[in-house]
Amino acid sequence: MAEKFIFIRDLRQEAHVEKEGIVSQRLHNDERAKIILFRFRAGQELKKHKAPVPVSLTFLEGEAVVGLGSEEQEAAEGSFVYMTPHLEHGVRAITDVVMLLTMIKDDARNSEA
Repeated sequence: MAEKFIFIRDLRQEAHVEKEGIVSQRLHNDERAKIILFRFRAGQELKKHKAPVPVSLTFLEGEAVVGLGSEEQEAAEGSFVYMTPHLEHGVRAITDVVMLLTMIKDDARNSEA
C-alpha cells in the first residue's frame, strides 16, 4: 500500500550538497505526481527543455534565472512558477539554489474536485 503522506520538516536541509553537477532527489513518484528536490551550485544550468505535463517550481533558497518560453524571470527564495504542458523552460543558478519541482501527471478530466 502506498504511503498516506510524506513529511519533511525543512526541504532546504534535505538537499544534499555535491561538488560537481546538479543534484536531484526524487521525493515522490506515482501515477498522479512526481516531486523532485534540486540543488544547483552557483553557475550551474538546467538547459531548456519541455515537459508533457504541467510543472511547478518552488524556489526554497538562492537566486536563479528561469527561462519560460522566450522570456526570462529572476527567481529567489519564495518564488513560485507554474507552467502549462510543452512550455520550453530552463533554470540557471546565480547563487546556490534549492528548488522543488512538481510534475502533475494526473489528467484533470478523470478526477473530481
